Amino acid sequence: MALEVAVGPQKLVLNQGSGFAVTDQDGQINWPTDKGVYYSDTRMISSWRIYADGVPWDLLNSGNIAFFAARIFLANRKLTTQTGEIEAQTLGLTIGRTLEGGLHEDLDLVNHGATTAQFNLEIAMRSDFADLFEVKSGNIVRRGRVTTSWSKARQTLATSYANKDFHRRLTVQVRNADSPAVYANGRLSFDIRIAPGATWHACLLYAFSDDHTKEPAPRACIEHCLQSKSANRLADWEAKSLTLNTDNQEFYRFYHQSLEDMGALRLPLEGTDHLEFVPAAGIPWFVGLFGRDSLIVSLQNAMVYPDFPRGSLEVLGRWQARKRDDYRDAEPGKIMHELRTGELAHFKMIPHTPYYGTADATPLYLIVLHNAWRSTGDDGLLERHMATAERCLAWIDNYGDRDRDGFQEYQTRSSAGYENQGWKDSGEALVYPDGSLVKGPKALCELQGYVYDAWRRMAEIYDALGKPRRAANLRTKASNLYRRFNEAFWDEESGFYAFCLDGEKKPVLSVASNPGHCLWSGIVPRDRAARVVRRLMESDMWSGWGIRTLSANHPAFNPHSYQNGSVWPHDNGLIALGFRRYGFADEAAMIARDISRAASYFQQHRMPELYAGLQRTPTNFPVQYLGANVPQAWAAGSCFWLLQAMLGFQPDAPAGKLHLDPALPKWMPDLRLENLQVGRRSFDIRFTRQGDGKTAWEVLKGDGRAVSERAIATYGGEDEAAAAVPA
Repeated sequence: MALEVAVGPQKLVLNQGSGFAVTDQDGQINWPTDKGVYYSDTRMISSWRIYADGVPWDLLNSGNIAFFAARIFLANRKLTTQTGEIEAQTLGLTIGRTLEGGLHEDLDLVNHGATTAQFNLEIAMRSDFADLFEVKSGNIVRRGRVTTSWSKARQTLATSYANKDFHRRLTVQVRNADSPAVYANGRLSFDIRIAPGATWHACLLYAFSDDHTKEPAPRACIEHCLQSKSANRLADWEAKSLTLNTDNQEFYRFYHQSLEDMGALRLPLEGTDHLEFVPAAGIPWFVGLFGRDSLIVSLQNAMVYPDFPRGSLEVLGRWQARKRDDYRDAEPGKIMHELRTGELAHFKMIPHTPYYGTADATPLYLIVLHNAWRSTGDDGLLERHMATAERCLAWIDNYGDRDRDGFQEYQTRSSAGYENQGWKDSGEALVYPDGSLVKGPKALCELQGYVYDAWRRMAEIYDALGKPRRAANLRTKASNLYRRFNEAFWDEESGFYAFCLDGEKKPVLSVASNPGHCLWSGIVPRDRAARVVRRLMESDMWSGWGIRTLSANHPAFNPHSYQNGSVWPHDNGLIALGFRRYGFADEAAMIARDISRAASYFQQHRMPELYAGLQRTPTNFPVQYLGANVPQAWAAGSCFWLLQAMLGFQPDAPAGKLHLDPALPKWMPDLRLENLQVGRRSFDIRFTRQGDGKTAWEVLKGDGRAVSERAIATYGGEDEAAAAVPA
């Protein structure tokens, strides 16, 4: 029998909208901790404990019913009360929690003993109203004043925080209780007298409010949570998204959990229905609007739900910088990195109002606009967002290339800015071969690829808009960048690209995963692609659970680090697309199997943000990274990229066409997709791996004349780039 190992943090997570709760598995929050109930970047509950006459309860089991609901089953320890002893495990306590705006908490007791049990059920809770940034850093400073009031008549506990014009408020209302509550000594207390076989119930309704909004708790108890708005919205999301079936249960479960996670992490846009949204990046630290994350996730969902980018394009365009602000690293035309709404942001003690310290979000915006147009066929997207796109192009020229050398570089101007502004944004992520930190300004290899790709995609858009001169100009710029990049970044001896150029324009030859992104962008000549693929698949980079962020032979390698040797699923998904783009279908499938296999070991098949870059052997399993966001949007979306890579998905909705280049691996010989949307068309398609290794496909529903098999287009390649230069 195969041994099943469930890897992951021992915690319960609920999320919905901008609120989330992270507790121990017994539902409690044992302070000091970074766990808690959060709303609008503020920890509303920092400690929550439940007792019977001051004695803790024992956990029996707990788990999620849905991403927004959970149940916890507890039993009593032996109690000595004034009316006699209560034997252990004769009282059952079930806690049910539903998060939908506010939090609804059900408390249900049952007496399995032979005598009446009398005791005090006590809930001790505290609210520190700490800013999420300070909780994460472990350095919490109290700046305002906390006040608490209790209304016996209304059975309501109100705790408020005020710091000048910044306010947060938590109200807890007791409803439908079989005995009234009192509040004393920092605890809500119920006098319980419960006969043999009898039950006792109470609801606690937690409402959260800030300076602008109040989120009331749902009134319905947890038995009705699967008929709630959140449940209905998730069901609607799944019904309108791509359906996948395969006999490979490992990938099937990976896909369906990823689809649920993606639905759970949607942040609604005011004034729209729930099918127009932006994604939250991840839980617990990234529940908010992020530029790079929103754009990457939009690309990942092109095959699953092609309308996904609409919200991100709209909101990020709205927040596009209009003027220079060095504290926020803002420059005209730049796409934002991160928006926060907590106390530190309110008083501008951090620059996240929003912060613009990302070098890649601006070219990625252009790539997403083109991809959304190709996936939906909606010319209106171009009309609505071309002004934003024009400003992005201007930023690339005027600010992205800081020294006018033809390459994109970054360096923060902010006293509170980020040292690294690519996707590897930890302070120690960019290292020289000796392990020391790279000095800036820094020109990442993938940044050049993103801009190359963005220019070529925008050229196609300008052609469609009847602006051939503008298109030709961008193709000329792309061709020049292609040539100069391959001269400056390529190292012939190692057969690999430099990680980046440092502040002195010297190549940094540390072996890292970044050049895999260059394959995706198409900036690599065909005759070099095989060497790049081969280097990434050598044992120091390929762990068997995916490609590491940094070579295991590097002095700075640490498999348990954030970005110096760990494995990031989204990084691997994008690299797999790059492999497939240059014809390396087998290697792309190997990565897909690595990530899919790793997902099977994590709890609920839920892919975390990252995991340790340890080598896979027949006797081990993936090892979690402490502090990883779970769920996390682009980790979930990695599954969708892997699917795109295996099927050679190439939508051309403006022409009413879908092109495929499928190459199913041995480990997944069959696949059926339903509701595959390309523009206004929808298809059901079956894919089958044949005995000769080729993949056959059949359109089961939809106009089969609109679907054709075509080798994946490689925009890169020296001959093609040269041919793109106008006469």
